[in-house]
This record gives sequence, structure tokens and C-alpha cells, in this order.
Amino acid sequence: MHLGPIREAIADAARTVVLPAGAGKLTCTGYIPDAVIAPHFFTGEYELEFDKAYGRAQDQAELTCRVLVGRADDATAQRTLDALLSGAGPASLKQAVQAARGAPGEYALGGLADDLHIRRVQGYRWYEHAGTQYVGAELIIKIIGDGRS
Repeated sequence: MHLGPIREAIADAARTVVLPAGAGKLTCTGYIPDAVIAPHFFTGEYELEFDKAYGRAQDQAELTCRVLVGRADDATAQRTLDALLSGAGPASLKQAVQAARGAPGEYALGGLADDLHIRRVQGYRWYEHAGTQYVGAELIIKIIGDGRS
């Protein structure tokens, strides 16, 4: 399982969200950017466990993604963040990313992984990124895939 293409595919899936009117457009990267254009979703650090099944048949990763929203108006920023973190709806990152799982019986992310699942949201707080403060949160995504590829 190669995490680079998986991270890019997750960012591509996140780009499909439609933010509330006036919130701008979500920018997304499959890597940790030097600077962000808010609102911004990016794939961050990950933990990778090898040999979850006999014969290198499966590896498992836990990917931490962040979404950062500008703070021109803190109440509006938090409403936008809440929409992104909701379980459903046009702005839902959970709904957008999990749509990339494919239909039942298909591999996730166009064949890059066996499956993925957004496990939780955590760390709803102010983040500093490249010297600027943003309201944001983390999404934790569990990914399983073939350990032999």
C-alpha cells in the first residue's frame, strides 16, 4: 500500500464538497502544505502497521487529516467548520471521502486501497499553521490495503 497516491486520492474526494453560500471554495492538498488558502483540507501525518494478515496480505494505516477555516469572523468560520464536519450534506467531508470507497465489492479510491473509513473527528480548536491562526479540526481515517503492493 503506497500512501502518497492514497493521500492525493483522499484530497481529490474532499474537493467535491460544496460549502455554504459565502464560505468560498474548499482547497485541498494530499500533503502538508507550507501555507494554506482557507478553507483548506489536507492530509497530514499517518501511522502505518505492516503485516495485519498472513503473508503480507494486508497493511493498515491511520491517516490524520486537517481542515482549517479562516478567522475573519470566528462565528462564521465555526459554522463553516461545523458543516464540513457534519455526517451528511453537501459540505460533509465524511460523506465526500467515504463516497470514494466505491460500490459494494469495489476497491476504495479507484483501487488504491481495499477500504477506508472516517473513524472520528477530534481536536476542534484553534491551529497555528505557517504563523497564522485558523479554527480547525482533525479527521482520522482508517485505511486498509494490500501489503504486497
